[in-house]
Amino acid sequence: MSATTPMPPRAASGRALFAAVFAFAVVMLGTTLPTPLYAIYSGELGFGVTTTTVIFAVYAAGVIAALILFGRWSDIIGRRPLLFAGALLSVASAVVFLTAGPVWQLMIGRVLSGLSAGIYAGAATPAVIELAPRGWRHRAPSLATAANIGGLGLGPLIAGLLAQFAPAPLRMPFALDLVLLLVAMIGIWFITEPVAVRRGARVSVQRLSVPPEVRSVFVRASIAAFAGFAVMGTFTAVTPSFLTHILGIDNHAVTGILVSLLFGASVVAQIAGRSQPTERALIAGCAILAVGMAILTAGLIAASFTLLALGALVCGAGQGLSFSKGLAAVVSASPADRRAEITSTYFVVAYVAISLPIVGEGIAAAQWGLRTSGIVFNVAVGVLALIALGLTVLEVRRHR
Repeated sequence: MSATTPMPPRAASGRALFAAVFAFAVVMLGTTLPTPLYAIYSGELGFGVTTTTVIFAVYAAGVIAALILFGRWSDIIGRRPLLFAGALLSVASAVVFLTAGPVWQLMIGRVLSGLSAGIYAGAATPAVIELAPRGWRHRAPSLATAANIGGLGLGPLIAGLLAQFAPAPLRMPFALDLVLLLVAMIGIWFITEPVAVRRGARVSVQRLSVPPEVRSVFVRASIAAFAGFAVMGTFTAVTPSFLTHILGIDNHAVTGILVSLLFGASVVAQIAGRSQPTERALIAGCAILAVGMAILTAGLIAASFTLLALGALVCGAGQGLSFSKGLAAVVSASPADRRAEITSTYFVVAYVAISLPIVGEGIAAAQWGLRTSGIVFNVAVGVLALIALGLTVLEVRRHR
């Protein structure tokens, strides 16, 4: 039996919706703030691309742990407590980075950041939808998407600009993050709890499973999600090193802008494609992602910043369509009473793609060089996108 009852009408308001969207964006922004700063950290602390990728990958471990441990908690104890908890973890992460010294401290900051993102993935998305006034209900899922991916894109953009043009490049971005988080927490305080929590409800660990009747849809959607998130993760983790060591571009603002292009294109594609039929848009997303990987590969071979920027835009669009429509297909095929666990399993697959491939590329870069490992990785991800494309086309033909 559910531990919550439907949203009280008084909980929905324009200000409450804005507060939830703002908090969602700020917490996700904090998770990508370190991206343009890794080149500075590596220079000061003396580590290479392998360590950079491990630092980035432990973030995914935090996300996965939060999805499994806390995935259902907001349904049981309410949205506001989880929104506060996620924001507090984000504050802790910012404080760790603000005072960061050795590499292990950076890793702790990334784990805390991952925990905050995982909690918000389970609590903030439904909160945005539930807090939307009646006239905004149909736009609420797009707002949640924009807050999530848009926040991820703003992080490297803001940090890159501050690192390039403001004093204390390793401190200023996180000081600003703390200010934004304080504002976000004040907004959360004034939100009316959007679900009515029943007394005696018990929290539990989120079970992960995929029932047989959903596995066909899940496999092809999760392959596309894996490919898309692997691109987002490795592009975010490795791009700063590639720009510095291969292209000779030692400009943190340029790094931040380049990474933010990927996330911005993902947001635009998800919003633009929200009214398109799921299967058709999933096919288009996988095809666009495969083309984007080809462009990124060409950019690595030619050491061309222009091709890398174009590839970021195309890959972002493909990732946005394939991920959002893959999720829509999985949700549509899932039994109502098991939707949460199947959706959480889908997100876990996506975030595994942010950790394992990144570490693999980092190790490969130490052996083969940054450019060669990047080319091999891009080809592998392009093949995954084509496999998801082929499986989806076959499924559509089978139904016809």
